[in-house]
Amino acid sequence: MPELPEVETLRRQLRPELIGRTIVSGRAFSSAKFTQATDLVGVSITEVTRRGKYLLFELEDDRELIVHLGMTGQLRMEPSAAEPDQYERAAWLLDDDRRFVFRDVRRFGRIAVVDAGDYSSLPTLHHLGPEPFDRALTGAVLHAALRSSDRRIKTQLLSQRPIAGVGNIYADEAAWLAMVNPTWRRVTRPEAERLLDALRHVLADGIEHGGTTLRDYRTVDGGEGEHQRHLECYGRGGRPCSRCGTELVAKSIDARTTTWCPVCQRR
Repeated sequence: MPELPEVETLRRQLRPELIGRTIVSGRAFSSAKFTQATDLVGVSITEVTRRGKYLLFELEDDRELIVHLGMTGQLRMEPSAAEPDQYERAAWLLDDDRRFVFRDVRRFGRIAVVDAGDYSSLPTLHHLGPEPFDRALTGAVLHAALRSSDRRIKTQLLSQRPIAGVGNIYADEAAWLAMVNPTWRRVTRPEAERLLDALRHVLADGIEHGGTTLRDYRTVDGGEGEHQRHLECYGRGGRPCSRCGTELVAKSIDARTTTWCPVCQRR
């Protein structure tokens, strides 16, 4: 699933393409998760923002178009003459004669149109934790949030409640960098501070490299991210830890494959 760096990369690419553009028409796949795409005819896009893994397109009529990519969602800008393929779930014709397209093979993504700032119909978005780069988020704040649950540290991060936008890839990477075992159920305050610093570091690196393409994620122009070439831990089970040389362990933890170093991240 695209995580914060992938979604932020798309936001940065889409913003100059969409601000000021008016939606001339819309079409959608016949599922309630996508049909709201047709409710935007004649409306202009005024801003493109992000919250966690969600893209928010602010509209001139005080509404927002919300897009979540799910597992396989992709966003593209295409000429109006481009032929839709079988995986196109929504498309908007713009006033510059281009199509803004949402493509989603597995249909785990979704589209919603809401009043600006009202996310009550989208529980995960509504209850998101703070953004990772928010200055108000400190190690003490993260420590308190993690202490509020008995679930494993990685599982808590994936819930989006302690901090927004972190998924499987960057949780493994940050835990490795911070030398925090992702299977722990408790961390000390210094460990939480290290974890927060590590999360900010790996997310910033992911953004700098245009995101991580392992299979489905693509940039707006159809290209791949490059951060997969810089991963230290995620997906490297059975290979040596680049810090100590010990073989990395990969196990299913709370239904998610999790990788860590049994020496650097000793339980």
